[in-house]
Amino acid sequence: MTSQPTRGRGVVVVVSTSAAADPALDTTGPTIAAWLRAHDFTVDEPVIVPDGGPVAATVTAGLLADARVVITTGGTGVTPTDRTPEAVAPLLDLELPGVLEEVRRRGLAGAGPTALLSRGVAGIASTGAFVVTLPGSRGGVADGLAVLDGLLDHVLAQVHGEGHARRSHS
Repeated sequence: MTSQPTRGRGVVVVVSTSAAADPALDTTGPTIAAWLRAHDFTVDEPVIVPDGGPVAATVTAGLLADARVVITTGGTGVTPTDRTPEAVAPLLDLELPGVLEEVRRRGLAGAGPTALLSRGVAGIASTGAFVVTLPGSRGGVADGLAVLDGLLDHVLAQVHGEGHARRSHS
């Protein structure tokens, strides 16, 4: 295994009861992990937990392992076990609601009104990690990664002071 430059650790958490029972059913975790690797993050295989399962503990473990980016997929809808936003929101010191607002807007254009049922959250944890909870659908993940593609570098630069040039937005 050759060592490559890395921007730090990325963690992917899949929240899906069906994928927890049969990991072969996970269609979104590998997509997110590949996207993070393409952005020069070191990423292990996605961690899969059931809906309503140990989401907070799993995300916290990623944060304690010095993750700079944590992306979850699934558990953001309105079924009785969709509680990913409730598990992750308390871990955020600073919420960034515009991130998921844009994901929902893109989903509305493609998937229609059901995209508005996603209750995902995004923000910065006390460790400085950028945390995002994406929907569990392939389309929702594609929309989410497209949004993150345009802002991940900027968010990390602002949070970590990495060569960010201040701009006036008046």
